[in-house]
Amino acid sequence: MKIRNETAALSGETALSGETALSGETAKSEKAAVNEGRRTMLKAGLGAGVMAASAGFPWLALAQGEEVIPFLDVPEGYDPGPRRPGMTHIIDTRQIDNFYSDDFYVVQHYGQPELDVSNYRLTITGLVDRPLSFTLDELMALPDQSLDVGFECGGNGNRMYHGLVGNARWRGINLKALLERAGVQENGREVVFFGGDIGQEEIRGREVDKAFARSLSLEDAMREDNMLAFEMNGEPLAVHHGRPLRLLVPGFYGVANVKWLTQIHVQDTRYMGRFMGRDYVTLKKTMVGDQERWVENSVARMNLKSVIARVTRLGNSHRISGFALNDGTPLRSIEVRVDDGPWQQAQIDPQASTYSWKPFHFDWQGATPGEHTVVSRVTDINGNTQAVTADLPERVSYWEEFGQFPRRIMIGA
Repeated sequence: MKIRNETAALSGETALSGETALSGETAKSEKAAVNEGRRTMLKAGLGAGVMAASAGFPWLALAQGEEVIPFLDVPEGYDPGPRRPGMTHIIDTRQIDNFYSDDFYVVQHYGQPELDVSNYRLTITGLVDRPLSFTLDELMALPDQSLDVGFECGGNGNRMYHGLVGNARWRGINLKALLERAGVQENGREVVFFGGDIGQEEIRGREVDKAFARSLSLEDAMREDNMLAFEMNGEPLAVHHGRPLRLLVPGFYGVANVKWLTQIHVQDTRYMGRFMGRDYVTLKKTMVGDQERWVENSVARMNLKSVIARVTRLGNSHRISGFALNDGTPLRSIEVRVDDGPWQQAQIDPQASTYSWKPFHFDWQGATPGEHTVVSRVTDINGNTQAVTADLPERVSYWEEFGQFPRRIMIGA
């Protein structure tokens, strides 16, 4: 089944830019958006001491004459390349220029299906009082909600310079309201989400057709902010982002946000498909009671993390910029350190809210010629601080790479 129209490019027109001169009604509109962003951020627990003072945010667009200083840890000519259907797409975080991602990462496990929107249906089945079925038009006629949500792939890490990431404004239908409408029965414990992307898996010598699927506990599924999203950055979902409908679980790694969603099923047992029980599973050495053991867990909630994405120079001034991600727990601070110097507080974009990414910048004074190492760390209101990799639990897989990420640069004379 095919969608007849070509995928539309993501709109960047909703992003705010501190470098653009505003006038008339546009200025009023942008100012109102910034003020709303500030209010949202304060509600999220990001206090005024953490927020940037200005309405615009300097990192989101280079000023005239501002140049990017190459990282020594990135090979010369590094270019993740354009997005290609059915393939993983990594973004170059040095090129981020909007709060809302024009270029959002893509991971696809069973290719890129194109569902026939005119014949699309979402079903809710299993341990519910009222099994339900919706066309896309019926879903879109229900009360909707919008939310800024940024997330990364569970496999995002140093090997791709943390480029499996993105941030967007999403609009969709409240998941909790739909489950309540269906009436989850008392013995319902697990909610499974099936996508329309299907691939062959060899299991014990037999090849079977398997749909991509992930599950949530009923408690996690009933969180107020979960939605079935049909719009991203003011546009219908692009096919590579799950057209016509995808699950959005704010604060969770991208794998939880099932694309091309076709079925929601409530059951009384744990779902153990490939992407819950065998793949996207961490293996870490940790203490279980008084015993050190290797423990496996499905990738789920995002860990506390920050990354320096760019260092720039304007005249004799230098700016260190990056972003932080986490599960929505309010932040206390983001800090930057140069070489072996002290940790110094960075400024966070005032547009940042509970589940969005949190862009930050630090103005580096007195940079001297030669090689330098710069690194960031983020701390939440509970006192949890992003650790150096050596202090994190020993692990085998590359899932959930969230240690501090030092970057090397050369400052010219």
